[in-house]
Amino acid sequence: MLDNVKFTPHGKHLIAGEWVASDKTFPSEPATGPVHQFSVGTVDLVNAACEAAEEAFWTYGYTTREERAVFLDTIADEIDARAEAITEIGSQETGLPEGRLQGERGRTTGQLRLFASHIRAGDYLDKRHDAALPDRAPLPRPDLRMIQRPIGPIAVFGASNFPLAFSTAGGDTAAALAAGCPVVVKGHSAHPGTGEIVAEAVHAAIEKCGMPKGVFSLIQGGNRQVGSSLVQHPLIKAVGFTGSLGGGRALFDLCAQRPEPIPFFGELGSVNPMFVLPEATAARGEAIGKGWAGSLTMGAGQFCTNPGIAVIETGAAGDAFVAAAKAALAEAGEQVMLTNGIAKAYRDGQERFDSRNSVTPLLASQNEGRTAKPALYETDAAAYLQDHALGEEVFGPLGLVVRVDSAEDMVALAKGFEGQLTATIHMDDGDAALARKLLPVLERKAGRVMANGFPTGVEVSDSMVHGGPYPASTNFGATSVGTMSIRRFLRPVCYQGIPEAVLPEDLK
Repeated sequence: MLDNVKFTPHGKHLIAGEWVASDKTFPSEPATGPVHQFSVGTVDLVNAACEAAEEAFWTYGYTTREERAVFLDTIADEIDARAEAITEIGSQETGLPEGRLQGERGRTTGQLRLFASHIRAGDYLDKRHDAALPDRAPLPRPDLRMIQRPIGPIAVFGASNFPLAFSTAGGDTAAALAAGCPVVVKGHSAHPGTGEIVAEAVHAAIEKCGMPKGVFSLIQGGNRQVGSSLVQHPLIKAVGFTGSLGGGRALFDLCAQRPEPIPFFGELGSVNPMFVLPEATAARGEAIGKGWAGSLTMGAGQFCTNPGIAVIETGAAGDAFVAAAKAALAEAGEQVMLTNGIAKAYRDGQERFDSRNSVTPLLASQNEGRTAKPALYETDAAAYLQDHALGEEVFGPLGLVVRVDSAEDMVALAKGFEGQLTATIHMDDGDAALARKLLPVLERKAGRVMANGFPTGVEVSDSMVHGGPYPASTNFGATSVGTMSIRRFLRPVCYQGIPEAVLPEDLK
């Protein structure tokens, strides 16, 4: 165990098994604790990492499922061995509380071990076999076998809001490695020290398991040219990304413009609307409002599943919901945000709402520096549908109440929403008829539809979908969380008449 070993970042990139420095450095911007210097990424480092990943694929892509499962389990073990040091540097860099970091580390190692178990079972390969029919008339049928095969090196961009679960060894990396694909990670500059120590854990697992050194590389920092060169590198075959709509869309367009276009699996953001139906509002509107406030402020609202909009009918029961939410938000204190840039973007989002006559401020907050306090606004359905900006994500503890006059207006408003990661219905038994009308609309709008809960918190499991129609994600047929996420980095191959001795082991 390494828990008692003090971690001091060395600030280097990991390229094909070697820790490499570059000429320029950038400072970290921790919420607390010391500032460290980190090497800046370069296009040359991208090229070296991608070439090493391609070379590694000829070995790693043809390892057995058991060998890859052991590798994933070992990465999880090595992360756990650095538990205290990861929590310390992660909390310093992001301002997230230690309990949140410990929970996120458990989620990270848990999904690595889940994916290991999943590929051991082998169901994800979707094997199919049509036996030869040599006597079929008028034409015989050859022996046909199909299986899912890894596609090659994958680029992964670390996320700002999840320094562990969606970054260096997070969901995209775990899924790609489970599929048999080497990974080149572009580390997020918001938590470079956290990225480095997790990369050390992956590096240790590579050495223990005898995996090819190019199976994983980490490139720190760098300007947009580094990210652009990574997604445009001809050896990269797909990209996993969690981040802003603007940044993700720019990378998506680069992927589509390549001589060989590649899939870009981008999770870009969502306002995750909640629909509070009349019977539920009358019976427990105050409790729902209070619960909404707790979900809005969890982690300073810096979750991609943060339920930023509540849709509720006008009237006294709706007023009680709003009053309860406002009171609970007013009691919430200021929280440290992940970066100064995210804090500024939150203030910009507030200014966007404050500048609109169609929006009524219910709870104003003055914010400065790297902290944020909750804010609450209200508008009506007509104004919301006429102003696209009201549906743009504000990353932080900001809520918008949209009032409707009837159940029919609620359904019409639902049809006006863009693609979402989640949509929620709060309902009682008497709301079932309205819920049946809403559900076909919401399932077209969101990757996950839930009832009587709050969407913050995404279970890592076989049935989870974390994705949705654009702009929630760039590929609504996929998920970035859960075992089905592995399928993003596989493609079906049919083997026709191939002798048994030549077939891949999993088809024999």
